[in-house]
Amino acid sequence: MKFESVKIADLISEISMGPFGSNIKVECFVDDGIPVLNGSNLEGYALKEDSFRYVTEEKADSLGKANAYRGDVVITHRGTLGQIVFIPQNSKYNRYVISQSQFRVKCNERLLPEYLVYYFHTRIGQYKLLSNSSQVGVPALARASTTFQMIEIEVPEIKTQRKIVGLLESIRQKIVINNEINNNLLQQAQALFISWFVDYEPFGGIIPDDWKDISVYDLADYINGAAFKKNEYSDTGLPIIKISELKNGITDSTQRCCVTKDDKYYIDDRDILFSWSGNPDTSIDAFIWSMGRAILNQHTFRVVSKYDAPAFTFFLLKYLKPQFTHIASNKQTTGLGHVTVADLKRMQFRANAGTIAEFNSITMPMFDLIYSNYKEIQQLSVLRDTLLPQLMSGELDVSTIDF
Repeated sequence: MKFESVKIADLISEISMGPFGSNIKVECFVDDGIPVLNGSNLEGYALKEDSFRYVTEEKADSLGKANAYRGDVVITHRGTLGQIVFIPQNSKYNRYVISQSQFRVKCNERLLPEYLVYYFHTRIGQYKLLSNSSQVGVPALARASTTFQMIEIEVPEIKTQRKIVGLLESIRQKIVINNEINNNLLQQAQALFISWFVDYEPFGGIIPDDWKDISVYDLADYINGAAFKKNEYSDTGLPIIKISELKNGITDSTQRCCVTKDDKYYIDDRDILFSWSGNPDTSIDAFIWSMGRAILNQHTFRVVSKYDAPAFTFFLLKYLKPQFTHIASNKQTTGLGHVTVADLKRMQFRANAGTIAEFNSITMPMFDLIYSNYKEIQQLSVLRDTLLPQLMSGELDVSTIDF
């Protein structure tokens, strides 16, 4: 089935750039109000709503067309290029302020916003979106709103769009549900950890006499990933796992290596990983690996519990994330921070081997379910990425699908 090629200008009813930087200064931000979008909100397909800064309603009103609403599409034109998301109908807020590095689009009756976003996540879509980009200085799209409107995309009739979007959205929603379950499990485990090792509730609110100080470093072995030379990269072989893969999964752009490395650098499913360098707010974190055998890049530890207590170790690292973020923030250079071995040695908690083992046995089912959900998310992501180009090109017939 061949789809009609149409200019974006004929498929949208509105397009507007974000405000000038001088229109939103640091002093404009408040604790609550209208959320202001940044690059981290534009990761994926639908708007991510896990962190915001806010301005008052009056300030948002003064920014006019820089306000985005449910059903709008938001695109990065400076910085991390290639980002494009839709604001879903069930978003947390009914309006948002876009940043100076973004522009927004409202589709007309000929185009579903979700279809537009999915189209530009294909290889051909990304090529078209970035064809007018400049990498000199800060990456940017030249004359972003004008050139975007001149792009031609392949568009089926609205009925077919709904079927394509329905199929892709069913996958995305399942991924969302799995992530929500995992977040809930993490909250439960954190509450239990606080009860045991912060408030000592099972022990009458008193630290037991046989507990001792244990540093986070002494809890496990921390094995740093490998450093790679240019001649070790390859088009084939095992994927090299950097922080981007920990957050977004293995993709076509993931670098690979076919050179044999020391065994200590290999990772497998259910391994605990801790990224100790990067953006303090988004990169310093613990992960359960679920994407098969791979090679770990430097700036991330493979964490092996010395107490044979992976669940305890993982949930402890998750509990300490705010402290890790604070430490890394105080060491920032060019926006990046890090947590060192010395920091891990200074961070201590009180426990004994028996209590660690007991907590681990209680929380191990949570750990296993989180891992299983991550594994399913990876499988669903592969399915989505396989179907996406076939659906957008008309290669896959959706006429018999009913949503």
